[in-house]
Amino acid sequence: MYNFLLKQYYLRKISKGNNQKVAVGMSGGVDSSVSAALLKDRGYDVTGVFIKVWQPDFLACSWKEDRRDAMRVCSQLNIPFKTINLEDVYKEKVVEYMVNEYKEGRTPNPDVMCNTFVKFGAFYEWAIQNNFEYVATGHYARTNFDNETKLYNLLRGVDNSKDQSYFIWQIQHEKLANVLFPIGTIVKKHVRSIAHAYKLITASKKDSQGLCFLGHVDIGDFLSHFIVLSKGHVKDMQGNIIGHHRGVALYTIGQRHGYTVETKGDNKSVLYVVKKDIKNNILIVSENPIAQIIDKRHVPLRNVYLRATGSTKAKRDNGYSSQIRYHGKEYSVQVSYKNKKYYAAFHDSPDALAVGQSIVLFQGDVCVGGGIIDEPVIK
Repeated sequence: MYNFLLKQYYLRKISKGNNQKVAVGMSGGVDSSVSAALLKDRGYDVTGVFIKVWQPDFLACSWKEDRRDAMRVCSQLNIPFKTINLEDVYKEKVVEYMVNEYKEGRTPNPDVMCNTFVKFGAFYEWAIQNNFEYVATGHYARTNFDNETKLYNLLRGVDNSKDQSYFIWQIQHEKLANVLFPIGTIVKKHVRSIAHAYKLITASKKDSQGLCFLGHVDIGDFLSHFIVLSKGHVKDMQGNIIGHHRGVALYTIGQRHGYTVETKGDNKSVLYVVKKDIKNNILIVSENPIAQIIDKRHVPLRNVYLRATGSTKAKRDNGYSSQIRYHGKEYSVQVSYKNKKYYAAFHDSPDALAVGQSIVLFQGDVCVGGGIIDEPVIK
């Protein structure tokens, strides 16, 4: 009875459908399964869609099992099931992007690219071209209509521990009107309870972890199939060789382990990666974390995307709260545009500011966009 009441309560939080056609991205997991079930019960004409992506032959194949589970859920719900092949898009925009970023010494965020170019890129476009009015996914995020801008906003999911707005910050404003996040108002434990109320076969299935679509991946092993990794020197800020590493592309700014330091004497200070010299295969470390040695008031950004907002305060001073890691600490920032370049000015020193990672900007629960962190200036 409890699970049934939960289902009824959360159903009322979803806008009632009038037989509008919606394509639900079905991963074979519990979140997308519940999303499809709720939308059907609210009167939408639901089709489950499994996205097949490229997988390297050196990884265990999991997509067939996930596709089978997605198909079984659709059968339980008595809704149509389709499979679309987006291997080329995924390989180019996610895998090749990730490998190339590591080659250049940056630390990419492939999950952001996966959402931008696959789920809310090629899949979204396929759905609209095939006369679907909406695309839905199992993301923990929300949308609402802004009466001032007459546009839809992207909002955090209500479950702070699962909120995924960080990964979908690049969704364009004009697409949000056609995007549904059915579980964005639900906490995770209740999603599973609702799945049990529907008797879905995915109700107790473990959540997928790791890289988008590929699951858990050892980055070092993965990159070794695409990049020649060779042992190199670890140097301190004065240019002294103090150790060695396995391949400079494997390391992230702020990292404190994974390389060997042949220290002498009693100095046992923690050392942080603060710079990567890709050309010479050198890792540079410091006793001070990157936040203490960069110009935190002028951190350059690239690929910035900012959605319109009705907040007059934001228009006046461009003040935001920000996250530089998924579920990481929030920092107050101001964003400026000077000489054809965006800059973030942090009020407090940010930890582990890795080049290539996303900085995502918020005003309260509204995700207004973000950018990619570029090379900061070391003082």
